[in-house]
Amino acid sequence: MDIQKLIHEQVTSHPVVLYMKGTPQFPQCGYSANTANILRACGVTDLFSVNLLVEHDIREGIKEYASWPTIPLVFINGEFIGGADITRDLYQSGELQKMLAGLPA
Repeated sequence: MDIQKLIHEQVTSHPVVLYMKGTPQFPQCGYSANTANILRACGVTDLFSVNLLVEHDIREGIKEYASWPTIPLVFINGEFIGGADITRDLYQSGELQKMLAGLPA
């Protein structure tokens, strides 16, 4: 399957998607850990994550798909939200909680 199609399928078939280094249970960088923790703090339990340390094709493809050069990347309902700093800022302002309200936990 074409990488861009695979990424599109991933972000549109899961309510919350996190492309990160490592896994939510065992993050491999501080930014990925913080982002996963923020999503957990918002009550997200049905988190689809992709470990970009092992998914090399997706690692390059997601940067093109989102037009975003850094990892992690967060998608909610198929929409690219941002990276670690934007996710943190949205959480601190309460906007992230609003975006996640009503989604399956």
